[in-house]
Amino acid sequence: MTAVTSLDQARELLREFPVVDGHNDLPWALREQVHYDLAARDIAVRQDAHLHTDLPRLREGGVGAQYWSVYVRSDLPDPVPATLEQIDCVRQLIDRHPRDLRAALTAADMEAARTEGRIASLMGAEGGHSLANSLGVLRGLYALGVRYLTLTHNDNVDWADSATDEPRAGGLTAFGREVVREMNRLGMLVDLSHVAPTTMRDALDTSTAPVIFSHSSARAVCEHPRNIPDDVLERLPANGGVAMVTFVPKFVLQAAVDWTAAADDNLRAHGFHHLDGTAEAMKVHQAFEERHPRPVATVATVADHLDHMREVAGVDHLGIGGDYDGTAFTPEGLADVSGYPNLLAELLDRGWSRADLAKLTWQNAVRVLGAAEDVSRALRETSAPSNATIEALDG
Repeated sequence: MTAVTSLDQARELLREFPVVDGHNDLPWALREQVHYDLAARDIAVRQDAHLHTDLPRLREGGVGAQYWSVYVRSDLPDPVPATLEQIDCVRQLIDRHPRDLRAALTAADMEAARTEGRIASLMGAEGGHSLANSLGVLRGLYALGVRYLTLTHNDNVDWADSATDEPRAGGLTAFGREVVREMNRLGMLVDLSHVAPTTMRDALDTSTAPVIFSHSSARAVCEHPRNIPDDVLERLPANGGVAMVTFVPKFVLQAAVDWTAAADDNLRAHGFHHLDGTAEAMKVHQAFEERHPRPVATVATVADHLDHMREVAGVDHLGIGGDYDGTAFTPEGLADVSGYPNLLAELLDRGWSRADLAKLTWQNAVRVLGAAEDVSRALRETSAPSNATIEALDG
C-alpha cells in the first residue's frame, strides 16, 4: 500500500479549500507580450514558454480564486485609460473562459464559484496613480469591479508615500486619509503592499475595515522595504486584516536582496542606470552574474516567512499572493501557479494543521472581503459619497 505523502494531503485539502491568490499580473503580461490578443496567448492551453499562468496550471495548483492585478505603470502620462484597458482584459478573459472563470464581486460570489468548481476572478488596482487624484475615478473603478486598491506602487503618489521612493508626505496626507475612508464606504479593500511603513500605520489608524497586503512578506525575515515590519503585523488582529505572503526571491531571501544591490551597484559603476535594459547594460549584468551566480529561493524560504508571520500576527491573518507574471524569477518549487501544493506540503511537514492551511488558502481572504462589505453597508447608511479634492484637503 502506497503511503500518503504531505503533497498528497496538500492536494486533497486544496480540493476543498483552494487558494485565494492576492496578486497576479497576467493582464499586464498580456498587454506587454501580445497587446491583449488573447488568441495569441490562449490560457486554455499551457503557456510555459511565455507565462507563469494558464488555466491548466491554475487547476493543477489548486487555485480557486484569483485577484487579477489591473496594474499600469506609474510613469504613464494618463493612467486612467490604461487601467480601463486592463479591466477590459480581465473581463475578456472571463467571457472567453466561462467554464473555468467566474466574475466575483463579493465574498458570496467567491463561495458560489467554489461550489461551481470555477475560479473566482476578482480585480485589484495596483497603485493610487490609477485614480488621477479623483474620488470619482475611485468610485468608477469600484463600479467596474475593482475590489482592492494598492495605495501606491513603486513611486509615491501625491497623497501617499511608497516603500521604494523618497519620503514626501510622511505617510498619508489628509486627502490620502479621505481616499481610505471612501474605500471603506465603498467596500473596496485597502491594500498596503508597496507602501511605506508610515503609510501602513496611517492607513491602519484611519481604516474602519480590515486591510490587506496583497503580496508582501516579513521584514524581520528579509530586510527589504517592500516587506511588512513586525509592529504592523502585530496590528492585524485588532484590524482584522490579512497579510498575503509573496514569492518574489528578492523580497523573501536576504541573499537575493544583497545580490540585487550588488548587481545594481555594478551597473552604476559601469555608467548605467540600474534599470537599464539595453544590450550594453545587459552584457555588463550578465558578466556580473557569471562571476556571482544569482541566489535561489526555495519553498522553504517562503515557509520561513509564513512561520514568522503566524507567530507575530496569528494564523487568522495570513494569505498568499504569489505575484506571478509580475516577476522574472521565482523560487524552486514555486516556478509557476501550479506550485502551491508544494508550499502547503512544506507547511504540513512543519506542523501546520489542516485547519491552519484552510485559513491560509481560502477562509481568511474570503472573510476579509466579507468584513469590508459589512463595514460598507453600515457606512452607506450614514455617509454620502465624498467629493473632496486634493486641492481642498492638501492645499
